Amino acid sequence: MEINHTEFKRCDVVKVSGRVDSSTAPRLAEKINEITDAGRFRIVLDLQDLDFISSAGLRVLIGAQKTCKRYNRGEVVLANVQPNILSALDLAGFTPFFKIFDDTVSAVGNF
Repeated sequence: MEINHTEFKRCDVVKVSGRVDSSTAPRLAEKINEITDAGRFRIVLDLQDLDFISSAGLRVLIGAQKTCKRYNRGEVVLANVQPNILSALDLAGFTPFFKIFDDTVSAVGNF
């Protein structure tokens, strides 16, 4: 799994590629926690190159969303979600918790 983080004025873009499973999910959680600990709560997750996400990865996404939405500070939005990842989110019942955008530009523009 690779994580690339870009900080913009209004939000942060985290590009995740590869597989997010029980062995790599803690690294993703650590990266998101770094961002939120810095007081930045508007996060775009670019999942264009994400091949697989396990329940551990889904747990990280929900935890990040809860942290960002607490006290109405911000939120996590998803961009470039592949069909297999979208079906995993849908199967878990998590699609209502996230705004999902077709591209990163419109996701960043949301903020």
